[in-house]
Amino acid sequence: MSSSQSDENVLCLTEDLLVRIHEKLAAEWDRKSFRLVCREFNRIDSLSRKHLRVLRIEFLPILLHKHPQLQFLDLSACPRIEDSVVSFLLTRVSPGSNSLSWANWTRGLKSLVLSRATGLRFSGLEMLARACPCLESVDVSYCCSFGDREAAALSYAVGLRELKMDKCLQLSDVGLAKIAVGCLKLEKLSLKWCMEITDLGVDLLCKKCVDLKYLDVSYLKVTNESLRSIASLLKLEVLRLMACVLIDDVGLQFTERGCPLLKVIDVSRCEGVSSSGLISVVRGHGNLVELNASYCLSELSMSLLHWVKNLKNLEIIRIDGAIISESNLQVISSDCKSLVEIGLSKCAGVTNMGITRLVSGCINLRILNLTCCHSVTDAAISAIANLCRNLVCLKLEACNMITEKGLCQLGSSCLLLEEIDLTDCCGVNDKGLKYLSRCYELSCLKLGLCTNISDKGLYYIGSNCTKIQELDLYRCTGIGDEGLDALSIGCKKLKKLNLSYCTEVTDRGLGCIGRLEELSDLEMRGLVKVTGVGLEAVAAGCKRLADLDLKHCQKVGDSGFWALAYYAKNLRQINLSYCAISDMALCMVMGNLTRLQEAKLVHLSNVTVEGFELALRACCIRIKKVKLFAALRFFLSSEILETLHARGCIIRWD
Repeated sequence: MSSSQSDENVLCLTEDLLVRIHEKLAAEWDRKSFRLVCREFNRIDSLSRKHLRVLRIEFLPILLHKHPQLQFLDLSACPRIEDSVVSFLLTRVSPGSNSLSWANWTRGLKSLVLSRATGLRFSGLEMLARACPCLESVDVSYCCSFGDREAAALSYAVGLRELKMDKCLQLSDVGLAKIAVGCLKLEKLSLKWCMEITDLGVDLLCKKCVDLKYLDVSYLKVTNESLRSIASLLKLEVLRLMACVLIDDVGLQFTERGCPLLKVIDVSRCEGVSSSGLISVVRGHGNLVELNASYCLSELSMSLLHWVKNLKNLEIIRIDGAIISESNLQVISSDCKSLVEIGLSKCAGVTNMGITRLVSGCINLRILNLTCCHSVTDAAISAIANLCRNLVCLKLEACNMITEKGLCQLGSSCLLLEEIDLTDCCGVNDKGLKYLSRCYELSCLKLGLCTNISDKGLYYIGSNCTKIQELDLYRCTGIGDEGLDALSIGCKKLKKLNLSYCTEVTDRGLGCIGRLEELSDLEMRGLVKVTGVGLEAVAAGCKRLADLDLKHCQKVGDSGFWALAYYAKNLRQINLSYCAISDMALCMVMGNLTRLQEAKLVHLSNVTVEGFELALRACCIRIKKVKLFAALRFFLSSEILETLHARGCIIRWD
């Protein structure tokens, strides 16, 4: 069959069939290839698209018009979206009349992410709530201007089932009451770091939103009275109480007789909680799947384990920071066969024998955290490798006694391993990386402070671990340009890379990094041999770069920063502290990078007060957080400081 006949056959497919084909494409690259086939395929993609994450606010009107069937819209990457923008996007003139109506894209929208949208106020939120009748999920986390009036506006979205309001610092019980009364269908609510919420607000919430299944009140100053109210939630499955320092064992006793469907509880860093309170929780909830008691127990007691062993469905237990014995681990091994994750970070008393006993029974472990368990050696790693063949994540930071022998066992047996943290494991060397490179599924590898590895070890990783997405080489002083060359050839999916203080890296190495088109996060502090040539190669090649740390890169001149201002259009966070940047270059960087949200600008010795003033004026309408030298507060004009404050920008004085 000729290519022209094949094209004709494809074009004969009905719109319904093309839509069904499009729905089968799960990967973004596949969908991109689909829409590039022809105009008809591109039209089908536009009509069928359900998810959209917008990176540039200037393209938002076109994208919303192009994709009328949206269900999930993420605007978290758009700095400074404001009420006026929302009003423009939501309204349209009805054909044949002068009356206004809601835009088509609002009709089916179910999920809206507005995280860090500091410019959005109550009028914009009310318009969104009224215009989107199907809205079920909203995320306004880290919106520093979100307060009680904004909560009242959002309460018009009466169909809301999921709401995330983490670190909305101006939200009080009054705003929470508006949400509770207006959004009676809420099933999932996160209030983490909403410091003005008290027992009164939580009590009203529990009385009104009786369908809640997930509740996060971490870091709030709530007391046992809130737990009394929460205990009345008959459908609650997940309760997170991290760092609620005012609750204690008495409060947890309320949950023993309430929340009959509870499956997950997190009391990590709750200083008033002891084994007694946890026993109350466990005794009343035999179907617990996850128990997080990190950094709240001084010692893991046998009395608590006596009750934990009755949790036949328990899959995750975290007891980081507790004193633990070999006999404790033996009990867990014998009675908690369904465990898939255990956290023992910074647990005193963890030994090779204890780990061997643990894994002899918990053979289904997939995640094991042994961070700072300094007594662990290759013997324990060998037992883990031989018995836990399904392991996908192993954290061994600061386990200094691990050598190439342990890594050889992991590389031979744990072939499903996706993440391993070997930070500050001084026994790791090139030969160990050769063994570890047999784990072809690795996507995250942390080797910070491993000073005995070199380009040779990195060559093994680059040659075999093609799925790597995150690599940490912090202060790996033996790494140079040759290793980065091997990495850039083999690890094309790399998204996050830390090269800070790898002092042998030069412009040639950064030229290799410029070939990593997927790279979004690059830390390159203290690369003393790198100049503007290397930075230009990174800026021109890594188009998706969103987070860049250049602190102490003192040889990078203005040519590099000019290139950054020209090419790095997707940059959101930048650290230029201690760099030799000039007034003009700083103004170009801060003005041209239209997506920039956070900048650290400490100790820029070549920049004058006038340079800082102009740079801040160039970005004041969109910047959300900036770090400046403390003395500057006395020299910058009150006008620019007031403008930044009015725009919701947080200034940190160093």
